[in-house]
Parts: sequence; C-alpha cells; structure tokens
Amino acid sequence: MSYTNDPSAETPQQPQRPKDNRKLIYGILIALLLGTWVYVLYDKNQSSQQIGTLQTQYSTVKTARDSIQSDYQEALAKMDSLTGSNTQLKGQLADRKNDIDKLKADIKSELSKKNADLGRARELVNQLKTQITDLFAQIDQLKQQNQTLTTSNQQLTTERDTLTVQKQAVEQNLATTQAEKAHEEDIGSTLHASAISIAAIDVRHNGKEVETSKAKKADLFRVSFQLDENRIAPSGSKDLYVCVTGPDGKPITMPSNGSGSFTTRDEGDKVYTKQVSVQYTQSQALPVSFDWKPENGHYQEGDYKIQIYQNGFKIGEGTKTLKKAGFLG
Repeated sequence: MSYTNDPSAETPQQPQRPKDNRKLIYGILIALLLGTWVYVLYDKNQSSQQIGTLQTQYSTVKTARDSIQSDYQEALAKMDSLTGSNTQLKGQLADRKNDIDKLKADIKSELSKKNADLGRARELVNQLKTQITDLFAQIDQLKQQNQTLTTSNQQLTTERDTLTVQKQAVEQNLATTQAEKAHEEDIGSTLHASAISIAAIDVRHNGKEVETSKAKKADLFRVSFQLDENRIAPSGSKDLYVCVTGPDGKPITMPSNGSGSFTTRDEGDKVYTKQVSVQYTQSQALPVSFDWKPENGHYQEGDYKIQIYQNGFKIGEGTKTLKKAGFLG
C-alpha cells in the first residue's frame, strides 16, 4: 500500500461557486455609455463647428452679396444722376444704353439666383461701374469743351454785336451817303432854261403872224427857250410847269385848258397855268416853244411874268410888257 502527501487525496473536493460577472458587465456598460457620450459630445462639437463654419460661410456670402448689391445700387444711382440732373447728357448715354441695359439685366438675373455666382456678379458690377466712370469722364471732358465753346461763343457774340453795330453804322453812313448822292443827283438832274423869249403875236385875218407890243392887238404869247444840256438828267419825258402872273399880280389859271397845282421844293404848293411835256435826251440841248393865250382872248396892259418849273425847281423866267394902243391903234 502506497502513501502520498497530496492533501487532495486526503480531503474530499468541494463544488466551485460560479463567478460574479456583473461588475464586468457594469464596467463594459459604463464604458460603452461613456463612449457613447464621448461620441455624442464629439459629434455635437463637430456639428457645432460645421454649423459655425456654415454660418460663417453664409455670413461671408451674405456680406459679399450685400456688398455687390450695394455697389450695384450705387452704380445705378450714379447713372440716374446723369440723366436726372443733367437732361442734356442723356444723349451721351444713348450710345451705351444697350450695353448698360444688358449689364443691368445680367446683374439682376445673377443676384436673383439662390446659388448666385458672386464672382461673375462682381465682375458684371465692375464692368457697369467702369462704363459709368467712363461716361463721367467723357461728360467732364464735354463740359470743359462746352465751357470753352461757351466762352468762344460769348466772344464771338461780342464780336458779332460789335460787327453788327459797325455794320449798322456803315449801312447808315452808306444809306446817308446814297441818300445824299441821290439827292445831289436829283438836284443835279434838274434842267435849266436859257434864252427865254416871250413874244406877243398878232394873228392877222390872212393867217399872217406879226409881233406886237400892244395889248389890244395881241392874240397869243409865244414862249420860246432852250433846255440846256445836262449830263445827269436821264433821257425821257420831262414835265414843265408854266406859271403866268397877270399885270394885277394874280396867277392866271385856265382850268378848261388843264391848269392846276404842283409842289415846289422851295415855295410849297403853287398854281400853274399850263403844263408842257417834252422828250429830253441826256447831254443834249433841246429848244422848246409853245403858245399861250388867256381864256377870254384878251390881254391886259402891263407886265406879264412867266416862270418855268421842272423837278420842283424854277428853271427860268421872263417878263413881257404889253402897252396901251395909241390913238391910231
């Protein structure tokens, strides 16, 4: 029989108690819970960061959009000032109106999009601002040119007014000179009568004419004279007015034979006895002769004065004296 020192051989084995895993499970659960919370907190932190980033991006986009919109409105206001306060400048916009309208339409369309291309919008706004700036530069240049033209026009107006005054003075002087010349020519064209002869004619029964100095025997006056040559008087018909004054100092008129009145240059209106028309040739002398007798056919004793007028001036005169007949006639 053998012997051993193994205690287990001496004492009987007792059944083992089951292990308590609750602590492990609790630990795992707690670890999982903590992990979940860590993840949730991390995820929330990430979401917050993303939200913050999105908000920042949105704010940046909104700021950029607002800036572009503001620049656009400013450009529109500046453009409106061209046509609003300076209506005379509208013509300067006409050439670029189509380009400007197209830019406005493109900018408005781009800014109205939800996902607007702000870069393109900014480029379009810059193009619009450049267009308007160029217009202002051109307008300023035109204003300077207009100012220069205005100054030049004022100077030209002054010179024109001066020339007008001078012209009026020259025209007035010319008119005065022409009037004086015409007056001198008019006066110079007045004819002159010379070699005036007044004869009393006794017409016999047989038709023979004999000159007489007796009033009783005189049947008519024959007035003869010469119109001297005149280099100024134009050729043509000339009216001569013969005024006869009787021995009583009164003008003799014969209405039935065409007596009337005319206007003289120095004596006013004057009664004429007979009007004689002659055809005068310039620069040539013209002999004139006409007969005159009173309506009743009888002459008075005394002096008869005969005056000849042409162009309103007295051009000659003569006197004829008729005597009383003697005892023997």
